[in-house]
Amino acid sequence: MLPPPSAAYKRLPGYPLAGIPELRKSLEDRGVDVIDLGAGDADLSPPPAVVEALTRAAADPANSRYAFQMGVPALRDAIAAWMGDRFDVELDPFAEVLPLIGSKEGIALLPQVFMNRGDWAVVPDPGYQAYAGGTLIAKGRVHKVPLRPEHDFLIPLDDIPADVLKRARILYLNYPNNPTAASAPRAYLEDVVAFCHANDLLLAFDNAYSEIAFDGYRPPSILELDGARDIALEFHSFSKTYNMTGWRLGWVAGAASAVAGLRKVKSFVDTGIFRAVQWAGVAALEAHGEWVPGNVATFRERRDAAVRALGEAGFDVTIPQATMYLWVPVPKGMASRDFALQAVEKEGVIVMPGGALGDGGEGFFRVALTVSSARLTEAAARLGRVREELTRTVGAAT
Repeated sequence: MLPPPSAAYKRLPGYPLAGIPELRKSLEDRGVDVIDLGAGDADLSPPPAVVEALTRAAADPANSRYAFQMGVPALRDAIAAWMGDRFDVELDPFAEVLPLIGSKEGIALLPQVFMNRGDWAVVPDPGYQAYAGGTLIAKGRVHKVPLRPEHDFLIPLDDIPADVLKRARILYLNYPNNPTAASAPRAYLEDVVAFCHANDLLLAFDNAYSEIAFDGYRPPSILELDGARDIALEFHSFSKTYNMTGWRLGWVAGAASAVAGLRKVKSFVDTGIFRAVQWAGVAALEAHGEWVPGNVATFRERRDAAVRALGEAGFDVTIPQATMYLWVPVPKGMASRDFALQAVEKEGVIVMPGGALGDGGEGFFRVALTVSSARLTEAAARLGRVREELTRTVGAAT
């Protein structure tokens, strides 16, 4: 007989994307034309140079050996060079940079370095599940701060209770934000850095969407700000920028002692990233200036088409400056899960209910710009039909 699950395991919430692939397959098996706007997994290809680099590197037997945490030095050099070019941040590639098996891995393992039983992590709600999940696995406590429109979807720092701050160890932030698509003003980020200094907090800054930005907006690195290098780690991902979600490659940069701690924890969990994927990462960073603008233009076109079509379908949509998402209010009187369920059952459109990403996300649903503009326009029309029918039903009930 197996032992019972641990208390930490029992505290883990359900994963918001759990069941979606199975649901999609079930619908398609029934002949439903499914438009999946649930996961942030675009239908676009990586840069050709990335595929070519992977192919070459995979053919070299030396790249099939353990990479360990040092990995391919050329990747560390490329990351440091890119951070310097993009953000004017000078990093030691071997002390202040650590390649990751996707940024999610590092984010989830980070509490193992800094948290004792009963310590708090402050996390955005809604937010990426790895923030809370990693904390709970480390036997920490999670203080969720709702991201609401009246605060421009920023964490109001003054609202964090004093008793939480006394034992808080990590503040997770993510801007440009998933799922709300909000961006943080520089002045706010400066306040966050000062707040972390004042309260002895590690700032874990998830910057996965720094390169998917529109209309002249250039998201900053937290490491650009005065004082941030002492208290912050910044996480980056190849997944969204280069359409490499399945490749599992990212990095963390920042405070050298924190990078060293994460490296030590990782050494007990994995033996490094497949070397061929690391060489592909080098190629991706080298292709950034030439390739990324065209990819971003595709997302901008999709954003504009989806915003226009959703507006015509009766939804109130804010045009985001960045990310590959739209954060859309559900019609009044409806729960986000109910709306999403009706959307998939009646019209074959999969969206992410805000409530599945945390209680703070209730009242909204997320649209991922992961299909063509034409498919987004069709999805918006279908969602409009769902909205119309549910609005009539709610009105009749009242």
